[in-house]
Amino acid sequence: MTLELRSITKRVGAALHIKETSLVLEPGQFNVLLGETGAGKTSLIKLMAGLDPLASGEIFLDGKDVTRLNTQKRNISLVHQFFVNYPHMTVFDNIASPLRVAGMAKSEIQGRVEDAADILQLRPMLHRRPHELSGGQQQRTALARAIAKESRAVFLDEPLANLDYKLREELREQLPELFAGRGAVVVYATSEPEEALLLGGKTALMEDGKVVQFGPTAEIYRAPVDLASAAVFSDPPINSARIVKKGTTAQLAVGPAWQLTGGAAALTDGEYIVAIRPNHVLPKRQKEQAVELPGTVLVTELSGSESSAHFAMGDENWVSLAHGVHPYQIGGKHAFYMDPAHCFYFAPDGTRVA
Repeated sequence: MTLELRSITKRVGAALHIKETSLVLEPGQFNVLLGETGAGKTSLIKLMAGLDPLASGEIFLDGKDVTRLNTQKRNISLVHQFFVNYPHMTVFDNIASPLRVAGMAKSEIQGRVEDAADILQLRPMLHRRPHELSGGQQQRTALARAIAKESRAVFLDEPLANLDYKLREELREQLPELFAGRGAVVVYATSEPEEALLLGGKTALMEDGKVVQFGPTAEIYRAPVDLASAAVFSDPPINSARIVKKGTTAQLAVGPAWQLTGGAAALTDGEYIVAIRPNHVLPKRQKEQAVELPGTVLVTELSGSESSAHFAMGDENWVSLAHGVHPYQIGGKHAFYMDPAHCFYFAPDGTRVA
């Protein structure tokens, strides 16, 4: 079972909303669409699900051309970030609804609904209605409906976005297990890089209606092909600045110089872009080779066990992300330390060169 997109596009008026996209998505793993709000994730899912028409291209499901089939005939399931359940139906009837539409026998419906309810711990709620459920239970009901239907493809469009932190963490851990061994192609849209890493599988990085890189999630994180890919896979935003490379030395326009090694040292002399993720820019020196960045603190944030600081270095704004609580003073001078071993180097057009 595979879901193959062949040069598909979508237009909104005269504008190309989804640029030409070709992907082969396989079962047995999560296929993650990762990008900021407005990158085109939901639009691409709607095309794959048959909810929106293609401007061009073809879609194949298990080798069969489904481009012109309506959503009902594709045997797919779609779970939104909003809790889409029928308010007048019980949990049992909500889960059973697509099975009844398909004309399935009552005994088989009963078995499938109960099996799905057991997987998602909904058995005690089968006779309740959606308004009697918590947000997490409502989303579990939507997921149970997708599991009971045994769809060939399941599309999860930011399904955890409206849940509280604890429920989100709990369901995020369970999702890969819920769909393991079911043979369905699972597509999961998210705007959170951390979520993509936790789910594993493969990730399609999206920016401005196009896929900029696709492959194993961990591999893309470690080896982005260009600055756009590196930026999508970074939260807080990746730090980037222009440098001049001369010999084996890299020099920031405003800031320090450092010695290059490996592939970066072998580059032709000239102008490049250096980029480094905020978690490798720290408020204390951790390694002897760390490069000191003198900054003026602009904004600080505390999130759980991590502290972030936005700081100015000349005309450039940088971000540091570190474990623990750090005593920053807004407007004060503070030294930050960049680990050059974690730097990416890009050509002026954004193509990664080292």
